[in-house]
Amino acid sequence: MRLKKWGGNPILTPRKENYWEKESVLNPGACYDSGKVSLLYRASGESEDLRIYIGLAESRDGFHFERVSDEPVLAPSKDGFDAGCLEDPRIVKMGDTYFMTYAGRAHPPMAHWHGRKRQNLPAQTPTWTENWTRSGIARSKDLRNWERLGPCTSDDLDNRDVILFPEKIGGKYVMMHRPIDRSGTRFPEHKNAEIRLMYSDDMKMWSGDRLLARTEARWENAPIGWIGGGTPPIRTAEGWLTIYHAVANLDGKGNAYRAGVMLLDLEDPSKIIARPDDFILQPEAPVELEGAVNRVVFPCGTVVLGDELFVYYGAADSVCCVATVKMKDFMAWILTFAAARRGSKR
Repeated sequence: MRLKKWGGNPILTPRKENYWEKESVLNPGACYDSGKVSLLYRASGESEDLRIYIGLAESRDGFHFERVSDEPVLAPSKDGFDAGCLEDPRIVKMGDTYFMTYAGRAHPPMAHWHGRKRQNLPAQTPTWTENWTRSGIARSKDLRNWERLGPCTSDDLDNRDVILFPEKIGGKYVMMHRPIDRSGTRFPEHKNAEIRLMYSDDMKMWSGDRLLARTEARWENAPIGWIGGGTPPIRTAEGWLTIYHAVANLDGKGNAYRAGVMLLDLEDPSKIIARPDDFILQPEAPVELEGAVNRVVFPCGTVVLGDELFVYYGAADSVCCVATVKMKDFMAWILTFAAARRGSKR
């Protein structure tokens, strides 16, 4: 099954008059509340600045969006672990509070190439010295004013694609993450890209790390491919519905980011109920095939409007797009893979 891409894509493009989003807008997290869809999107602008920001746009129909401000709603900190950039926001709402996870860097991503790394670093660990990503959490009551809760991953690993479940499970907060030891030597258990789970009582201290998924399908280039989380899980009667991404060769023309889907057990999300062996979204349109990074579709947010699932994704690291699917049809297709899952190992 393939998601239906909207004919009016892209839904957000760079705005040249705003210094912080002149070059690219991408990888939007999404939520639906009070009759409107809100997108928190990643943006980059001035080449002299190099930093990456978070902007906010809203829509009544899920397709046509307007910015809420000419300024970002969240900018890199002054001197913290996220002083260089805020990347790939994902949003969930618990009670009356929104929580956003994001990947931060101590320096702007391009600072290494421009010789502009910070001096007098707080720690001599890879997230500071090598500019590996370290993920953080922020919270808000209105999506406009954000309080940083600090980092939720360690200093020692490149760890991004952190995604919260929208409610506690077994009395614990649960998050997906994707830790990698890019040195290839310090933590051999994290040599390959895998989606993993961790648990917390307070969103500050996380433990109980365990495997959720690694590459296994042909389109993911298993067993040596690249995989990571995509969208916050949605509770359905059958399980937690979540979309993920994988990187593998596309038609012999080079690597591409594509998207797949998993259904997880409601009580124990480390158990995969169903995982179709085919992708649901791949780069095909010109805005997806060519941009800051070619051949990329990267979902970070979903909302359900009526009987349709809206999937919001970044295209070629340059613009924001949307695709849809009927929830009833989508769930029926996913569940056809549940029986096969019961008879196989992850």
